[in-house]
Amino acid sequence: MHTSDSVIIITGATGNLGTVTARAFQATGARTVLVDRSLERLRQAFVELADSPDHFLAAGVDLSEVASLSKLVVEVLSRFGRIDVLVHTVGAWRGGKPLHETDLADWDFLFNVNLRTTVHCCRAVLPQMLKQGRGKIITVASRDALAGSAGYAAYSASKSAVLRLNEALADEVKTLGVNVNCIMPGTIDTAQNRAASPGADFSQWVQPSAIADVILFFASDAARAINGAALPVFGKG
Repeated sequence: MHTSDSVIIITGATGNLGTVTARAFQATGARTVLVDRSLERLRQAFVELADSPDHFLAAGVDLSEVASLSKLVVEVLSRFGRIDVLVHTVGAWRGGKPLHETDLADWDFLFNVNLRTTVHCCRAVLPQMLKQGRGKIITVASRDALAGSAGYAAYSASKSAVLRLNEALADEVKTLGVNVNCIMPGTIDTAQNRAASPGADFSQWVQPSAIADVILFFASDAARAINGAALPVFGKG
């Protein structure tokens, strides 16, 4: 699969990683489906694509709702006739308190955003990819998926669950033409993270563009023999 002319669904398209990834795919000639709840955010981030026949600003999509994703898939197939790649960048972070002081609502929130949306998105695109006999699914976990640390039990557990999902799904579809792989970023160099950790050595953090390069690799024919991988993308940290 060459990404030129491929149809790429990118969730969290107005986020730091989503926007850079979308631009990287667009530079290859790919057709992108840019998913976000807010049409205003999409229009601000991709102002020149609002009327493009090759790109779709998919606003108002609620990844927690199966019906919303089903509607999105119908719209994508109506416009483009196929779905080649899903890049699911949506995720959330909370933490800092010990387990016995952590609000259980934070556990629900993190598992819903980090795991449940991943399940929903994969389930939504898989029937079409299996019908085509080919497709790529790329999810985003975290370095914290590999080991828990004090104060971050809920976040680490939710991202670890994404890894197990990645492995199980890859094993289910690897003989059916669909590759499923996962990226595990370290701390991403964003304005928000810099503001949250002003004393950190930002040069050790990973750039969003570097993560996007790995995502494009997983989406390409060069990664056709890779299934169920969870690739560390830590930068220098």
